[in-house]
Amino acid sequence: MKDTTETIGLIANGERPETPRRFDVTNPGTGGVAGTAPDAGQEELDRAVAAAKAAFPMWSAKSDAELAAACNAVADKLEQHAEELAQLITAEQGKPLDGIGSRWEMGGAVAWARYTAGLSLPLQVLQDTDQGRVEMHRKPLGVVGSITPWNFPVLIAVWHILPALRTGNTVVSKPSPLTPLASLRMIELMNEVLPAGVVNSVSCQDGAFNMGAAMSAHVDIAKIVFTGSCGTGQKVMQSGAETMKRLTLEMGGNDAGIVLPDANPEQIAEGLFWGAFINNGQTCAAMKRLYVHDDIHDAVCDALVAFARNIKVGEGSLEDSMLGPVQNQMQFDKLSRLVAQAKERGQVLLGGEPGQGLFYPPTIIAGMGADDPLVYEEQFGPALPIIRYTELEDALLQANALDVGLGGSVWSGDIAAAKSVALRMECGSVWVNSHGMIQPNAPFGGAKKSGLGVEFGEEGLKEYTQIQVIFA
Repeated sequence: MKDTTETIGLIANGERPETPRRFDVTNPGTGGVAGTAPDAGQEELDRAVAAAKAAFPMWSAKSDAELAAACNAVADKLEQHAEELAQLITAEQGKPLDGIGSRWEMGGAVAWARYTAGLSLPLQVLQDTDQGRVEMHRKPLGVVGSITPWNFPVLIAVWHILPALRTGNTVVSKPSPLTPLASLRMIELMNEVLPAGVVNSVSCQDGAFNMGAAMSAHVDIAKIVFTGSCGTGQKVMQSGAETMKRLTLEMGGNDAGIVLPDANPEQIAEGLFWGAFINNGQTCAAMKRLYVHDDIHDAVCDALVAFARNIKVGEGSLEDSMLGPVQNQMQFDKLSRLVAQAKERGQVLLGGEPGQGLFYPPTIIAGMGADDPLVYEEQFGPALPIIRYTELEDALLQANALDVGLGGSVWSGDIAAAKSVALRMECGSVWVNSHGMIQPNAPFGGAKKSGLGVEFGEEGLKEYTQIQVIFA
């Protein structure tokens, strides 16, 4: 594997520009340094955007088959280097290598890349009569700016970059300053199989220069695709307004799960746990509030706690770790605050006390209500509030009360009944007897303040194009 402290850099026009400033990237599991990353500014951004803009005429002129082949070549390259990238992800993000960890993330990245390569948006003939022929074409937008978060650094970058490439756009990718290493290395690998300038990278430390804001306002970037918090997404939308940028924004969730009274507590315990605690709860579409009917409330709590007790929390490079640390101090502090407040009013069934460093055990707290911060704030960490309900209408009212709506779930032995409840939930995706299991053929996006636009499948691919209608 590459020495991350020296060799990972930026890419612009297929080359590595000199970046004299670098910053340390922390390993959240050890507290040590995972590596260093380039600290870029406006000059580096302008160089990357110029390279993408210059490459766009060549890339957008390629045939559909050529674009598909190029995306498959990217998937091959990612698969060949999956272990290298997984090791980098664990070093900088903290998640375990095994289980639902870094190797799982890389498997998802390869699978998503291959599926996206197989998508297509062919010409549509709207009319072909004696009165004339009307065709609808989908054309690429230009330079796409990708801004990714720290929770799934490679997988989410693939979600952004591959649809852009498949539709003939070029890309400038900016990873989170907390997890830039694997993403930057991925862009280096992509450039081994793509023409110069098609995919470029920038990274910078949080500080005086705001790279995300500069990208959102850049006159030569046609579209921003962003995954992150609601507050930052709103700023992206505001700064992109002057240049009328196209936007895809996937933002915060605070997803609700509703357990109906006919559910089997023992059968759903594992699904409930991973729905809430996948990636240590650091997932936009994780279940972050659980509403359980009074008839089975205690049984569900008991089954969930019994399953959670067997989950090993540890440093990500240890093969038996099932959950890693909270990724950064700011998130750890927010989680600690919310749990401390919840402990004053609820019943701690498991966890509740911080561990060493950034480690926090799976925490389950019952007796929560709508006015508890752990319920109405997105914790984005390993803590689950459980809310008891008697009437389904009340549970639905509480589940829909927030101004976000990314995902939700319904748990029941009666699929038809669960689907009828699901249709009343105000969110972009609803799962029955699971939570958060997204897939590349199903559009994914949020309702209300959880987002704008969708990702995945043909609907997600369309987000990277503009319609041109030809009347002939």
